[in-house]
Amino acid sequence: MSRREFCHRTGVGVTAAAIAPLWASDLLAADPSAPAFRSLSFQHLHTGESLSVEYVQAGDYVAEALSAIDHVLRDHYSGDVHQIDPQLLDILHAVARDTGTRSPFRVISGYRSPATNEMLRRNGRGAARNSMHLKGKAIDIRLDDVDTAELRDVGLALGRGGVGYYRKSDFVHLDTGRVRRW
Repeated sequence: MSRREFCHRTGVGVTAAAIAPLWASDLLAADPSAPAFRSLSFQHLHTGESLSVEYVQAGDYVAEALSAIDHVLRDHYSGDVHQIDPQLLDILHAVARDTGTRSPFRVISGYRSPATNEMLRRNGRGAARNSMHLKGKAIDIRLDDVDTAELRDVGLALGRGGVGYYRKSDFVHLDTGRVRRW
């Protein structure tokens, strides 16, 4: 390995390690009851992919786990991958805890590229022009063992972002934006 390559790898590792505890302290401010070890399970309904991963260990976000989540929650139309907001993952963890679910989150939509979002808007699929999905800060989900109305209510009770309820389509939108509902 060259010196330059070593420095680059080391610099990236140090940066990730330095930032992760800051995220963890931000989480503790938002949810002091959050455990030091957190895991999530996903099944993407469009790609068929599944992932179960411990994304926080000893209070720190795990870079490899976050990358795996980014991949599973990628734009399923274009394949584009984007960083998913760790606060969104913490909201999902709190939802799983508060509902007592044993089911993986069934993912309808995670990250959306600008092209995909515009295509959905043109086709009348209800995508917002400045959707939080474009920033990796939103997810559309359902759970097999929790009614979507209950899922909505748990999301609202958290008071940590936007919650949209789509009864006919049987899913709930959660995001890390300002607290609001629709």
